[in-house]
Formats: sequence, C-alpha cells, structure tokens
Amino acid sequence: MAEIFMSSKVQYLCTCKAKRPITRVYFCRYCSKLRCGDCVSHEVDSHFCPNCLEYMPSPEAKLKKNRCANCFDCPSCMHTLSTRATSIQIPSPDDPKKNVPKKVYYLACGFCRWTSRDVGIPDQTVASGGWQEQENLHSKRINNLLENYRVLAQQEKLEKERKKLSQRCGYQFFSDKYGISAVVARKLAGLSTIGSKDEESKESEELMPAEAFENIDPLPEEYLTQPVNLAKVCNINQRLMQPEFQPTCTDQLFPRHKHLLIKRSQRCKECEHNLSKPEYNPSSIKFKIQLAAIYHIPEVRVKTIPILKLNEECKIEVTLYNPTPYAAHVTLLPCENAEEDPLFNSKVVLPSSQLVVAARDDTADFDELNDAQLMKDDPKVISFRKSNKIGFYINVTPLKEKENVVVAFQLKHDFVNMVLQLQGDHRESQVVWLTHVLFLDLGPIQNNM
Repeated sequence: MAEIFMSSKVQYLCTCKAKRPITRVYFCRYCSKLRCGDCVSHEVDSHFCPNCLEYMPSPEAKLKKNRCANCFDCPSCMHTLSTRATSIQIPSPDDPKKNVPKKVYYLACGFCRWTSRDVGIPDQTVASGGWQEQENLHSKRINNLLENYRVLAQQEKLEKERKKLSQRCGYQFFSDKYGISAVVARKLAGLSTIGSKDEESKESEELMPAEAFENIDPLPEEYLTQPVNLAKVCNINQRLMQPEFQPTCTDQLFPRHKHLLIKRSQRCKECEHNLSKPEYNPSSIKFKIQLAAIYHIPEVRVKTIPILKLNEECKIEVTLYNPTPYAAHVTLLPCENAEEDPLFNSKVVLPSSQLVVAARDDTADFDELNDAQLMKDDPKVISFRKSNKIGFYINVTPLKEKENVVVAFQLKHDFVNMVLQLQGDHRESQVVWLTHVLFLDLGPIQNNM
C-alpha cells in the first residue's frame, strides 16, 4: 500500500519528453496522446476566496488586486485570522456616570495568538469591514509607473500594426474598420493628439526617473548599543509577506487580505480540446471534464523489490491495473537503443506473451468466483489475478554501481475510443493501439558485504 503514496517510482514519458507519474498526466482522447502540465494551455475559469468561498468575477478580482475584502492572513504565522467578539464598558448616552456594555470585534489568530490589538488597531463595531489598513507612501509613484508602461505597451502595439498596414493610408483604416476618427484612435492608443505638446511635457515632468543617492542615513545608535531581542524582530517570511512595507519589528505587522485562488482548466495545445474543466461553484470539487490519464491508461506499480546486486539477475513483481470498462490487451516491449542510452543502467527481460487484464467492474470485489480459475495463466509469468488487476514478473540485471537501478520499457495496449463516435451513430467503437514509455526506479544496489 506504500506504493500508492510513492507514485514517482513509476513515470510515464510525455509527448514533450518529460517524465511524470500517471497521477500528473492527462490523456487527450482526440489526439490519443499523453499531455503533462507543461504541454497544455492553462485558462483561468473563476476566482474565489479559500476561506469564505466567495466567487469573484475576473474584473472585480483585478480591481481588488486578487485579494478578498473580508478575510485576512495573520502577519506573524500566515494562518487565517478569525473575528472575535468581546464587550467593553462605555459611558451611557443617557447618564454619563453609568457604564453600559458594548459589543466590539477584533481580529485574532488561533495558532500564534496574534491579535489586531498588538499593533494598535482599534476595535470595530461591526464584524466585517472597516479595519484600518496601512497606507503605502509610494503608491502614487507605483501607479504612475504602471500607467506609463501601459501607455508604452499600447504605443508599441500600435506601431506594429502600423508597419503591417503601411500600404494603407494611415488612420483611414481605423475609420473604415472601426468607425472612429484619427484623433479618437490616437487617444485610445495613448498617443498625444495634434497640438497637445504641453500635455506631453506635463506628463514627462510628472514621471521623473529614479535617482540613486550616494550618501545614506547612518544606522541608529540603538543598533550598536542595545542587545537584539529576536522575539521583536521580523523574520524573512514576515518581511516578504508585505513587500511594500518591509516591516522590521513585530509591532509593525498589519494583517493582510487573503489571496484569492483560481479554478483553472487545461486545454490541449494541438487539438484545443479541454482536458480538465472544474465546476464554477467554489465549494464543489467535481469536474465537468476530467481526462486524467489514470482513468484511461493502464497503471503500472512496483509491488515487491528484492535485494539488488550488481550483475545478478533478480525477479521484480509488478502489478498492472485496468481502469477502463473494456478488457485491456497489454504487450511489454523493450525500448529502442536502450543499451546506448546512459539513463538505462540495467538489463530487463519482459514477458513475451500478451497480458490480458479484465475490465473494471465495481461489483467484482463481491464476487466469490476466483478470476485465476477462468484464465489459464503461467505461474512463472503471472503472480496473481483479481478483478481488473494482475501481477507479473520481470527479470532485472543491474549493470552500474553507485546509481539507482532504472528500468525502461514500452507499454503497448488497446484503447476503445468512444469520443470519435458521432451521436446517433450505431457503428462499433474505434479501437486504437497506443504505446507508452515507462521508467521504473527500483532504488540503489545493495553492496556485497
């Protein structure tokens, strides 16, 4: 059962020549090829807060800088802050000599016991919203730089389009295609219109380049005279969590709005079909489309590994699982040019006969009939057979010392492709033969004592 949590020992070769475990690979039923996370296009479907599970549209998430307005992270330990209620005594509006209780709220961390009162944030009369936030002194400068780079990007884009349309008569093309004038087109592109040189000079004056100072302020004397209290000094994680402020002491830590998470879909770059598409509801863990390879491709696992010795043949027991509702016919083939490749440091002898794995049946576990009695298997090749999984032996001879023994072979199997069938078409399903390259990491060689 430990191999379930050690899936990296068996890796499949993707079409982009990357080695990934089967749990991290998709299978495109339209291309009949394996796709890993590097050779698919990722698309953002929705934004949501991981704490309150509030759905947020993309324009609103961009406006709020991809942060939730109601949930906060602890600036000390990065856990989620919770709102605590308490009561305080305040003078009564009717009789100032009498005190009446009033309910107030503050933020507290249930892990490190940090509270908003530690940095002097006043308590709020409502449970959500209204918390004091730090003001960034450089926000105006940052916004000016972002606006300037946005204008430059629009100018470069317009310049590229102008070169492509050099044969046409300037902004007459925009007037014909989009129904706008030359002045409006230049204004949308971020360029100055005719007679606006004063505005250009004004913008250049506002955005001044940064200047470096030769002389810097000396360190305060307390850095040299007083001992360092590490309990009051921020660590590197606390400082990097607030890059715009870079707090040095714990009394400068302010709560940060929690980052939003996204639900993304993966699309095949070759045929542009969706391989994975989740539900839009943030609280749902289901998928509309989930073409993970573990649901369509036979899965290989290493069951037992004996003591590996150099230049000595050993028998490895491997299991094969069939996740499809159709019987799988599997053939194991050696890799081409395996002896010349430095990655292959062992010699493997594979079963010569075809392996037949029964279809997946959820009710087969309750069937008392033994599958091995129906199939006449060679005990030297097949170790066991149960429902949709079988065990078989391969012989491995390690050839190199001081390296992990890596076994490589090809897995050829048939796949019943139901996607290529049109709706209302009563023809038989198309059977496609697929071949995958597998790598088995068997661990280091046992030295002879």
